[in-house]
Amino acid sequence: MTQQATPARPAPRSKLRRVLPLVVTAWLVLEIWLLVQVGSWLGGLTVVLLLIAGAVIGGSLIKRAGLKALSAAIEQSRDPQSQQAQTGTSLTVLAGLLLIVPGFLSDALALTLLFPPTRVLWRAAGRRLADKALRSTSSVGADPFADAMRLQEQLRIHRPDGKVIQGEVVEPGSGPRDAQGPDTGYRPPING
Repeated sequence: MTQQATPARPAPRSKLRRVLPLVVTAWLVLEIWLLVQVGSWLGGLTVVLLLIAGAVIGGSLIKRAGLKALSAAIEQSRDPQSQQAQTGTSLTVLAGLLLIVPGFLSDALALTLLFPPTRVLWRAAGRRLADKALRSTSSVGADPFADAMRLQEQLRIHRPDGKVIQGEVVEPGSGPRDAQGPDTGYRPPING
């Protein structure tokens, strides 16, 4: 009689991976139902024209946000020491994508991303989610969102506006610099 190895149990799926398919399915069903309801009320041609208008407006929003981000990147490359204000293009691009997606629910969500009072709420929720992911104690590979946030934080601290402070190491007991004369020795540049 031979013993059979028991198969290894797969790692449990995260809560997001369990819930996301259900949320997407419910969203799609609501979008289709709402399209049919509005189509029966306003007419099919009007609904098609509204969907086309949403796609055109969404495309122009994405284009405008991209140009704004590009000009901010060019300005930052010209003067790396300048404290460039945040462009806020990520929510605008997301709103543009939601406007391009056919449906009135996605259009309503896109409008909440564009108006300043609700935009502040979305930004705060995003920051809370990002902070939670950064503080996550899950192992690497267990939560893809937490891994992406950790990687972004690691990349950010190596930029000039990050947390790393460049300086010079001074040996203790070396005395004042004037007593020794000027420091003329070669020092390699600090590259992070």
